[in-house]
Amino acid sequence: MKFLKSTRLTFILGVILFAATVTASDKPTRFAVIGDRTGERQEGIYEQIVAEIARLHPDFALTVGDMIEGYTVDTIILNSEWNEYKSIVKALPCPIYYTPGNHDITYDAALETYRHHIGEPYFSFMIDSLYFIVLDNSRRESNRGFDETQLAWLQAELEKSRAAKYTFVTHHKPFWYELTASGRPDTAHTLFKEYGVDMVFTGHYHVFFSGVYDGMRYISVGSSGGDTDPGISGLEYHFLWVTVDSDGIHTAPVTLGGVLPENEVTAAEFAFAQNLERNGLSFELPLRIDPALNFRENEVTLTLHNLQQELHAADTLRWDVPEGWSVVPSVLPIALSPGDRNALRFSVSKTDDRLYPVPTVSVKLPVASGKNQVVRKSLRISREVHCRRVSQPPSIDGLLAESFWSDPVEQFFTEDGAPIATDSVYFFFAFDDSSLYLAARCLESKPESLKAALTGHDAPVHSEDCVGFFLQPDQTLDEVYQVYFNPVGAIFDQKITPNASGYMTGDPGWNGTYEVRTLIDSAGWTVEARIPLAQWRVSVAPETAWGLNFRRKQFRLRATADWQVPIDYDPESFGRLLFTTR
Repeated sequence: MKFLKSTRLTFILGVILFAATVTASDKPTRFAVIGDRTGERQEGIYEQIVAEIARLHPDFALTVGDMIEGYTVDTIILNSEWNEYKSIVKALPCPIYYTPGNHDITYDAALETYRHHIGEPYFSFMIDSLYFIVLDNSRRESNRGFDETQLAWLQAELEKSRAAKYTFVTHHKPFWYELTASGRPDTAHTLFKEYGVDMVFTGHYHVFFSGVYDGMRYISVGSSGGDTDPGISGLEYHFLWVTVDSDGIHTAPVTLGGVLPENEVTAAEFAFAQNLERNGLSFELPLRIDPALNFRENEVTLTLHNLQQELHAADTLRWDVPEGWSVVPSVLPIALSPGDRNALRFSVSKTDDRLYPVPTVSVKLPVASGKNQVVRKSLRISREVHCRRVSQPPSIDGLLAESFWSDPVEQFFTEDGAPIATDSVYFFFAFDDSSLYLAARCLESKPESLKAALTGHDAPVHSEDCVGFFLQPDQTLDEVYQVYFNPVGAIFDQKITPNASGYMTGDPGWNGTYEVRTLIDSAGWTVEARIPLAQWRVSVAPETAWGLNFRRKQFRLRATADWQVPIDYDPESFGRLLFTTR
């Protein structure tokens, strides 16, 4: 009888434990995935997103990165930004797990600050029967994915996840879109497929889209506070709501305006919309502007292209014309058959010498049935600066004593047309058969405030006082070289080329050859540099033209003086460096 009683008791306890297990496993798990906060942060938006999530009382929350502005090695600023961020998410009534973005760990020097405030940049955790793996590609600038150390760690974590009901992965930059979604080899995707990962969350693009590849669901979460464009769906600031229950994984982007289905925008539609933004509207040539800010011509040709091969395009093209500009016609009805293009001509004039802001043109073009993309383009203008041939090379001493350093570029702008906030700055250009010569004189009314602590090559000198140049030696190639100098002669440089998605991406591994001298005095600082032309495999002659942009950054005032606005990696936004004997 004792045996029977014991057996019965064991059976009863087993039933109770089984019931408890079933109840626990059937209980839905609900969590929020929060998008980027920074990258032209919109004041107060992230706080509203956090408040709405708090009202829903999720089991936990997960970010996809870019939580602070970052892009500095100043630990005082970083600590202040992290403290501000943590005070915002403190309103959540649940645990929160963080994924690092490029704003959070921009440089290796910011890693320790991240660890102090957040913890390790890649880690795993388990909630109920769900396994989560957080990866770090914050400092990866190419779509090659993850370093070997992290990949080995990932494989070990995926092995642990085999027993989980579902496995989720999160990382900031959506390399899956550039690789897997484009049919290109992707080491991470191969591992995810091998170990049965169910869903991957990413951010970075500030636009929502998703895709299913080899049965695995990828979701790019859009902006939760950084600057964004509504895109095809009209979905702006949002977060992703995820429910896991006995029926599987359910997701929905939640915006202040409502709930949309996961497949509201597919990766293919997003790619089509990106192509529309690049090629739906294009200027045949920029409006050229001479050094005195006079137009060399007054007509521009805009090509309109309906990339949809099955749908007609019908809308009204409109110019947003700021004060001081005139565009005729400013409103124009358009109608294009599938696949058609049309060249439209407009007369452009100005009544004053303010260049910015420039007119902007917009039109709605079809992406899919019932889905359109508003394509906007700013009028392409191209300033011109003369680079003088010299018979004798300058002494690279920072003094700018040679007579040809006498005709500086001194008119700079801000994107919104406001007066520049920096102290005055003067740029100079010269060349001979072997070298390009660059110089700049930066006035500083409080020279004791100069920020120039960095000395190593490729240190982030663009976070200090500096001058920067974007050079395109061959205008037939999408190759740009970025070079920054700080007041003590430290250099940051990189080669910029298009990535698989067509966007320009920097490679800091490229290093140029320079002879540089700087001087700091009671009125400011000066930089003078010789750059051999041979490293670019080009020669120059009078009337040769390069793509060009340049700027001064003044740390004390947190301000820039820009020559051609906007400062962008895209060579289509550049002006021209015209080599001349004058």
